Amino acid sequence: MTRGRNVIRVLVAKVGLDGHDRGAKVVAQALRDAGMEVIYTGLRSTPEHVVQTALQEDVHILGLSILSGAHMALTRKVLAQLKEQGADKEMAVVVGGTMPPVDVRKLKEMGAAAVFPMGTAMSTVTKEMQELGKRMLAARENAASPA
Repeated sequence: MTRGRNVIRVLVAKVGLDGHDRGAKVVAQALRDAGMEVIYTGLRSTPEHVVQTALQEDVHILGLSILSGAHMALTRKVLAQLKEQGADKEMAVVVGGTMPPVDVRKLKEMGAAAVFPMGTAMSTVTKEMQELGKRMLAARENAASPA
């Protein structure tokens, strides 16, 4: 399969010991239906595995689905891994799942490009992911263009 040059690529990942992935699969299907290419890691991935998969798949957006309550620690580890790999500017990290409203702001301050707490409308998720993906595509194109 040939990757489209302007196709937004998204990795949907379940990190930590969270064993519930119905929501992640529903989001993955909605993003695919909206025209994005989606890779799903499956359950219980480590932050290191998620980052390595995101780099190998050359995604524009790394989406974390976390229902366990460990969203702050796991997001921090994924962001640190991306920075350590020098890829923190190449892909956006978004977080979805169960979290108190006060943590939405903290996740964004930490570096999450978007946060989708439980109850966010799917139309909002797909619209924001398309807008974010287009910005990431444009940023990569600008970085690749000769000055």
